[in-house]
Amino acid sequence: MAQTRAKKREKAGVAADLSPSTDAATRNFAAEVGKLVRRGRARRGVTRRQLAVESGISERYLAQIEGGQGNPSVIVLRAIAQAMEMHITALLPAGGKRNEALARISDLLGRLDASELPSIAQLIEQRIAEGAASERAQRIALVGLRGAGKTTLGEMLAKRLNWPFVEMNRAIEHEYGASVSMLMDMSGVSAFRRYERSALEKVIAEHDKVVISTAGGIVSNPDTYALLLRRSHTVWVKAEPQEHMSRVIAQGDFRPMAENRAAMADLVAILEARSGDYAQSEAQLDTSGEKVEQSLLKLMKLVQEWT
Repeated sequence: MAQTRAKKREKAGVAADLSPSTDAATRNFAAEVGKLVRRGRARRGVTRRQLAVESGISERYLAQIEGGQGNPSVIVLRAIAQAMEMHITALLPAGGKRNEALARISDLLGRLDASELPSIAQLIEQRIAEGAASERAQRIALVGLRGAGKTTLGEMLAKRLNWPFVEMNRAIEHEYGASVSMLMDMSGVSAFRRYERSALEKVIAEHDKVVISTAGGIVSNPDTYALLLRRSHTVWVKAEPQEHMSRVIAQGDFRPMAENRAAMADLVAILEARSGDYAQSEAQLDTSGEKVEQSLLKLMKLVQEWT
């Protein structure tokens, strides 16, 4: 009931305005959202009143949003985007030349008939594949949740290939000058992700042949993960949740599930949330119910064509 009332108040333009104490960065972001809404409406030749009718958002509130004074929820932005037949991401500031190019591509795709999209997707995939061989060189990266066996298998694989082995957490510690736990405690997750990106860039720059064991959360930063996928051959090393849990406990490392009675449920939720990202890897290796030597042989077969 309370959510319904809040939604009605928001649509009426009564609530969700920026407060006087809002910081400059947030105000700038709101202003950029307003510009994108105005631009989208102008490009489609839609009046504010027409957009209000189509979206169910009050004209007054739309004016506040376009003027950078509104603080629209995702639901409101979704309603506005749907009314203008746009994807909601088109109403979110992106910035930078790369994102401008993506916005242009998105606009061009929007002009095509739906029947033409599969062939366009095939062309893009072909272009990516053509450049992948030289960009990835002979770098092999193992991704997946903690406890899958990335470090153990990565070290063994590197030894068999006589290549360097890099565990990203150790590379991050070298970059930061202290332990990962101290980095997280002192500076937080955002700082960890910055150091992770910097460390990965150095590993790529210094090695054409290398086996990399990544941190499980590397998929949390889309740009860093995209860099890894683009510049290395990736293998998703996975296992059943129960095996993940038992291996983590055996390692004496229970993060981020320490003191959590719903540890298994949390682990399953993490796996489900990240599985789509991990699945972008070129290959998958399921280590469930196998001895390390068995998994290593399967991994060797997977990476044979890359080496």
